Amino acid sequence: MRAGVQQVADGTYLVHGSNTNWVILTEGDAVTLIDTGYPGDRQQVLASLAAVGGSAEAVAAVLITHAHNDHLGSAQYLRETYGTPVRLHEAEVPHARREFLHQVTLGQVLRNGWRPGVLPWAVHAVRSGGTAHVPVAEPEPLPAAGPLDLPGRPVPVHTPGHTLGHTVFHLPQAGVLVSGDALVSGHPTSRVQGPQLLPDMFHHQRARALASLDVLEELDADVLLPGHGPVHRGPVGQAARRARDGAL
Repeated sequence: MRAGVQQVADGTYLVHGSNTNWVILTEGDAVTLIDTGYPGDRQQVLASLAAVGGSAEAVAAVLITHAHNDHLGSAQYLRETYGTPVRLHEAEVPHARREFLHQVTLGQVLRNGWRPGVLPWAVHAVRSGGTAHVPVAEPEPLPAAGPLDLPGRPVPVHTPGHTLGHTVFHLPQAGVLVSGDALVSGHPTSRVQGPQLLPDMFHHQRARALASLDVLEELDADVLLPGHGPVHRGPVGQAARRARDGAL
């Protein structure tokens, strides 16, 4: 399966992998990679870098919104093979090292197996490495505040709830928000189209995930690049309110 690469702004690309997205930011010959899909998406990740004129060697850093396997998949591979630093919120660093795992359990999946799309999603997740052990050996914490000195100048914004250290990345100059799983526009287990929270079983702390929508509502962006689903165009504040209304 080939990943779908979509340019959404100058030097900004949303890549659709197998049920999970990642984002590539380019600046000259250098690249920032935000998330890395499932472990089974590795060849798609490498191909997508080549498709935008980059390469694995050109990745200045891998930024991880959160350390679930469908976003962390190839982070350790890139670190080991190319020496690429892997950076997350400080609260997510031990999660990436797998000192603990806040991820949907088999029991939760089985209890929700009656819902449309859940079992096909679960089969795909297992086949793609969703239950693999893929810790990052030396993840680095993100700076406390401000834009990162990386291609795209992404600004980390802590949005806990989906996981303790979940972080979105704001690109103020481009009017873009890379939202990870704090705000998505679709998912195989959801019959809702458009901005939404993921189904409850995926959140470590649903109440905090809901509260983090207030943070997103204040960000100035009109292009949403989610961890799941298509690009969403329109004020992110409106998208956050729509997701909140649908979750209440």
